[in-house]
Amino acid sequence: MKPTADTPLRDYNRAIVLRPLASAEESVRDGEARLLEAVGLAQALGLDVASAEAAPLRQISPRTYFGSGRVERMKDQSEELGAGVIVIDAALSPVQQRNLETDTGSKVIDRTGLILEIFGLRARTKEGKLQVELARQGYERSRLVRTWTHLERQRGGLGKTGGPGETQIELDRRIIADRIIKLKRELEDVRRTRGLQRRARSRAGLPAVVLVGYTNAGKSTLFNRLTQAGVLAKDMLFATLDPTARQVKLPSGRAVIMSDTVGFISDLPHELVESFRATLEAVTEADLLIHVRDIAHPETDKQKADVLAVLAQLAKDADGKQPPILEAWNKIDLLEAATHDARTRRAAAGAEQVGQGALPPVALSAETGEGMEALLAAIDRAAFSATRIITLTLPADDSGRVRAQIAAAGKILDETTDEDGALTLRAELLVEDAARFAPLAPLPEEMRPAAE
Repeated sequence: MKPTADTPLRDYNRAIVLRPLASAEESVRDGEARLLEAVGLAQALGLDVASAEAAPLRQISPRTYFGSGRVERMKDQSEELGAGVIVIDAALSPVQQRNLETDTGSKVIDRTGLILEIFGLRARTKEGKLQVELARQGYERSRLVRTWTHLERQRGGLGKTGGPGETQIELDRRIIADRIIKLKRELEDVRRTRGLQRRARSRAGLPAVVLVGYTNAGKSTLFNRLTQAGVLAKDMLFATLDPTARQVKLPSGRAVIMSDTVGFISDLPHELVESFRATLEAVTEADLLIHVRDIAHPETDKQKADVLAVLAQLAKDADGKQPPILEAWNKIDLLEAATHDARTRRAAAGAEQVGQGALPPVALSAETGEGMEALLAAIDRAAFSATRIITLTLPADDSGRVRAQIAAAGKILDETTDEDGALTLRAELLVEDAARFAPLAPLPEEMRPAAE
């Protein structure tokens, strides 16, 4: 589309954001809240949002998703504001996306494309870049007819360049398919490396604790508070993409390996879940998940449901394996005093936890440090709930053999030898092993039955 004297030049850093509102969807999530989230996604990509609107939708048009009246309005508005980008907070088909671009004269990005662009901007490590490229290739494979204008041509060729009459689109699809195979092969190497690292940590006796949560819930701020890792932590959706792991000391003197992960979001594109499988395996392989919730967010309960839905899908892919979940109610410093006190009391009582073996939540502020001691104590109890610490004194004539068995079964914390050669040691063992070596050893405090 050519600008006229009355039409401002299109600025491809300026965007209009539209959130479709279908009547059946309004009871699930408030449209205005989703619109604000879509604006946040656009801003995370560095776009200047000139207009944002929730657009009622009676039915979805196969051609352009919206009706003709709305499409005409989008065209007029983009011309008036000089917006070169229109963000649609929904999943568009390739045909709908192409037709909208033709009819409005602007670049159109749907929700999946927007999130992929953000991930591409955030990726820093080789692994992150591989995963983003794999997701992008899978997304673009179905959109070749939309993105490249030269694809209508046909070309002949010999052998490597395509057979006689092979269209350019067929050739490009084949190139993308080959690239996807190569990327998957490289990511499989990453997956094997991660598996070796996890097994090494397991042999070292360090439980794996993984932070999960909705994007912008404060995971990276909490991770930095606990580990002093210096991970990027900003008030921005998907500020963190590449996972980071650090050792964290607990009140008991024991340690865990803590990892930060990419944030979840509602309608997380399946291309991303598939491409980031090597990273997300850390979630299903963890000994404990810390679900970081922005408890001050008006949609906190719906965000929780979205996170649990992603975790359930990951567990399904991992043959039903899901680690125990400890909720961290973050950002309580943003609550009013009365709400703050009420939330803190509810967390302490575990009032919202249901189900056998559920862990009571911890109210905290990663920004101010409030609740950090309680969180570390909760991690200490939960990560080592299947172990107990025993103290044994072994006679000199049998100490070497039994000590070797204990070292093979668990972890020796400290040991001393008296003048007669008797060995006294403290060891951390699984409950069943502790019962085998010291059947009369007391249960740890958190495993003792409550007093009647």
